[in-house]
Amino acid sequence: MKKKRLIDAHGAIIRGDETKRQISLIFTGDEFREGLQTVAETLTKENVPGSFFVTGRFLEDKKAARLLKKLSMQGHFIGPHSDQHLLYAPWENRDSLLLSKEEFNKDLIANVDKLNKLGVKNINKFVAPYEWYNSEIAAWTKELGLDLYNFTPGLRTAADYTFPEMGKKYMSSDAILKQLLEYESDKGLNGHIVIIHLGSDPKRTDKFFNQLETIIDLLKNKNYKFVGLDEL
Repeated sequence: MKKKRLIDAHGAIIRGDETKRQISLIFTGDEFREGLQTVAETLTKENVPGSFFVTGRFLEDKKAARLLKKLSMQGHFIGPHSDQHLLYAPWENRDSLLLSKEEFNKDLIANVDKLNKLGVKNINKFVAPYEWYNSEIAAWTKELGLDLYNFTPGLRTAADYTFPEMGKKYMSSDAILKQLLEYESDKGLNGHIVIIHLGSDPKRTDKFFNQLETIIDLLKNKNYKFVGLDEL
């Protein structure tokens, strides 16, 4: 039976079956990776699966690369986030492109190749850099044999990259957690894909990944089950 998944207007899978009390956690990383160890330890302690999407630049850190290989062997999904964390489309004009298909393919294949060399296999999912894409990117992704994923709209966990100097854009970890719980209380999180970044600019000292154990415990107590993207 085909899973009931929600696909957005640009072609990315953004939600699983909304009739099931299930949640998937995805983690993305590029130049900042200081939260990887904490996330790995928390998932192990809580016996929860995660899906990690990292760039080629992320893998330049050998310690981080070894830990990702271990996570893959433990059953967590490891996938690409583009090799060089390219911006595919202008922020102000999503329907246009900032790169050619050839450039897109070369960069994404380079990312997948680096993961393969690390021993990661069965790579069939992709989260776009900046979580920003359009229908053309989704089509190109599909041609390379990958499904494009993104987090479920409505949640503000993606704001965990912000720092105080960004002014009104900044959200503290307490504010992000409060918004998550209020959203859950109001609308529920059935089938939701929740994103947390594996690191952030040093100017953000309030690291949201440190809230992961609290999030998992609170939602488990509300009878949510954490599953991998394939099961969602």
